[in-house]
Amino acid sequence: MSTEQHDKTATAPHGFDLSVASGLERYSAQHGELTLTSVFQPVFSLSHMRAIGYEGFLRAHDALDRPVSPLDVFGAAARVGEALQVDRLAQALHLENFALLGAEREWLFLNVHPGTLTDPYHAAALLANLRRLDLPPRRVVLEVLDVPNVPDVQGMDKTEAMDLDALAHAVAEFREHGFLVALDDFGAGHVDIGRVWQLNPDIVKLDRIMLLHAAHRADMAATLPALVALLHEAGKLVLIEGVETEHEAQLALSCNADFVQGFFFARPAPGLTDAAHAQAVIAEVTERFREQTEARERGMASRLAPYVRAFERAAERLGAGEALEEVCWNFLALDHAARCFLLDANGRQAGRNVVLRVDRAEHDARFLPLDDAQGANWLRRPYFRAALVAPGRVHASPPYLSINEALPCVTLSMAVQVGDRLCVLCGDVDWLAEEAA
Repeated sequence: MSTEQHDKTATAPHGFDLSVASGLERYSAQHGELTLTSVFQPVFSLSHMRAIGYEGFLRAHDALDRPVSPLDVFGAAARVGEALQVDRLAQALHLENFALLGAEREWLFLNVHPGTLTDPYHAAALLANLRRLDLPPRRVVLEVLDVPNVPDVQGMDKTEAMDLDALAHAVAEFREHGFLVALDDFGAGHVDIGRVWQLNPDIVKLDRIMLLHAAHRADMAATLPALVALLHEAGKLVLIEGVETEHEAQLALSCNADFVQGFFFARPAPGLTDAAHAQAVIAEVTERFREQTEARERGMASRLAPYVRAFERAAERLGAGEALEEVCWNFLALDHAARCFLLDANGRQAGRNVVLRVDRAEHDARFLPLDDAQGANWLRRPYFRAALVAPGRVHASPPYLSINEALPCVTLSMAVQVGDRLCVLCGDVDWLAEEAA
């Protein structure tokens, strides 16, 4: 341990030095020739527009005060069998420095190696540290790494024979003590949804690689909200990490993520974040998100307007007693109209799809087994239920994947009284991304 004199008298825990830099107290520790300390990156709630937690990151400097990458620190430790020891040292540093921050209610996000969690002595040591610091376990989010058998973000090798059942049992015990658990790096290299069910975390952190894919691929941008919705349905809060640009921040907002973390909002620092600045950044990006969302909705309504008018006329004629095959021609004559079909009050299709153009039939040839939809039951489709809720009004579904040819479409639907029967008239509109832009 260093014997240097500091300009402030304080008692440091065993193995740590308390230093003062720029008016901020911080603990540091020696590991070989390296000096280790902590910085903290805030985690923000987009809805609360403020930091709700801080993740601890290790910072290292050599004897000449040159920065050393944490990857190199943990990589070197792993090569000599000291990965768990350095992992525990980093955790202890983060706990000590977090206690100095003055955060009153925020969480500390603490990276933990899976092997450390399953160590029978670790829980007792961690709880003892928390008691000494008067920090309840509910203030700590333990980040468990998701990807097995590859180096993690801090450069540590995972045990290839890691017993997932033992890890799940250890995670459950930590949760019983009051800790929250986050599944870290979800989607890095693969997406193992089974890990979510097995470890049952409170929070799932989506790896930055998923955000990068979504930023450059329309199909991934459409998939990300569905993944977040799936995790929400499983009772998990979702944190998107690695947000570095405004476009990525907009993606996080659009997919309904609960929390965000990344350079766009704040970089890791020794102290607490500037709350007013963070609120201003989130408010600004949220306002732009609102403007862009409203513009997209106006664009969708404008594009659908001629289809809606033609569809309303078709429904009117159907209610007057004309045959389905006769009422749909004006709707189907529009450029991207795909088909019309009629459902009874139980969602069963009466008759075949009505299709106007020959080229549509040729295009559908690969999906010939799905061509005859007579008698099919579309009760599960939201457009059917929405039409029944408000009879006589046209409902436009959000874009979704049509079963007819595995292409995106929007379905218009309206509940219509046909004689003594209540039916639901439906019309599909092709909705390819480049056409909907």
